Amino acid sequence: MSDRPAPIVPRYLRTPEAAVHLSLSAATLEKHRCYGTGPLYHKLGGRIVYSIADLDAWAAIGRKASTSDPGVGDIPPLRPARR
Repeated sequence: MSDRPAPIVPRYLRTPEAAVHLSLSAATLEKHRCYGTGPLYHKLGGRIVYSIADLDAWAAIGRKASTSDPGVGDIPPLRPARR
């Protein structure tokens, strides 16, 4: 038996780590957040964090099997959401 503690698996990622998880730039993820077109996030104190499940769910919206597959939806282009 080892006296080492089990490694901590992060439940939340800050913007730079979340961007790496999605293969996006941090600036792109920040703009999606500002426009309301990005993944759900949490504000803990003054910090913005994302759950890995929310990041994966947002990415799954754009999942397609072929170019003719309508899928479940589209991730909108990076522009302000229409109100």
